[in-house]
Amino acid sequence: MKTCERFQRLKSGYEQDIAFLRNHSQRSTGTTAAKTSATNALAMKSRMAKALGRHFDRCPICG
Repeated sequence: MKTCERFQRLKSGYEQDIAFLRNHSQRSTGTTAAKTSATNALAMKSRMAKALGRHFDRCPICG
């Protein structure tokens, strides 16, 4: 699948945010902040899928 530079930039940005949230959750195991970070990481993954899907539908290079 051929994708454009914007697609790669969107994906890497979301992946970086998800990794940050997951790492914070692992460092702070057992705290409320850790549980919130884990939940936010899951929500961020869903938002990434929606954003990349919208991009794929509208981009002439990717779609």
